[in-house]
Amino acid sequence: MLSRRWVLFALAVAVLAYGCWWLGEWQFHRLEDRKESNAVTEHNIVADPQPVEDVLAVGEPVGSDEEWLRVRARGEYDDSQTVIVRYQTRDGASGVDVVTPLRLQDSGRLLLVDRGWVATENRGDASPDVPAPPTGTVDVVGWVRADATGDSTAVDHGSTRAISSATIGPTLDGEVLTGFVDLVSEQPEAARPLTLTETPDLGNGPHFFYGLQWWFFAALAVFGFGYLAFDERRKLRSAAAAKDDAPEPVRR
Repeated sequence: MLSRRWVLFALAVAVLAYGCWWLGEWQFHRLEDRKESNAVTEHNIVADPQPVEDVLAVGEPVGSDEEWLRVRARGEYDDSQTVIVRYQTRDGASGVDVVTPLRLQDSGRLLLVDRGWVATENRGDASPDVPAPPTGTVDVVGWVRADATGDSTAVDHGSTRAISSATIGPTLDGEVLTGFVDLVSEQPEAARPLTLTETPDLGNGPHFFYGLQWWFFAALAVFGFGYLAFDERRKLRSAAAAKDDAPEPVRR
């Protein structure tokens, strides 16, 4: 059992078991992070709406404790600067989200408002016909969202695949608050309301079962090694016993 082959085998099993144990710990840490994030979201969703410029500012990223806070704003939609978010689906149907800047009444800054989803053919070579926002002064309540990141946020001819004030802002005429809001309500309402954003999934996800799964793999590796070692020892003992019981050769 102290041969090079078995020593290397034992080391490989130890590394494998430790890796599986570490991955299990990682999944349980992710579970705790998910629970903490869900607790913040649950609190924010039901909190009273705050003035938008008390939460969002120019050049200041949205904090993790600010996402899904409700904010209120008053201003006028600038439909001429509407941005289409392509390739959005709801219940398997294709469509787009419609983001229209709201020029705030007090400061004149622009707030990106995701007014909701509408079914379209989702063709990339044509601008879809989407419902217009309410005209005149509008009171808006929405959920705060952080900017998306990556190549999908690039804006091309008034359309994008993910919302980011960092990329949409430079295409607009005015100073833009960082982040955006998902519309909850507006007064007056649009003549053709869009389908509003759904609230986030507040489940804990599969992290608990993934953690148990990795720990099971670690235990299986150790148990498997122990069984193979026991079996090897049993075979060696049997071979030794058979050798001892064999009759001595007759000498002539």
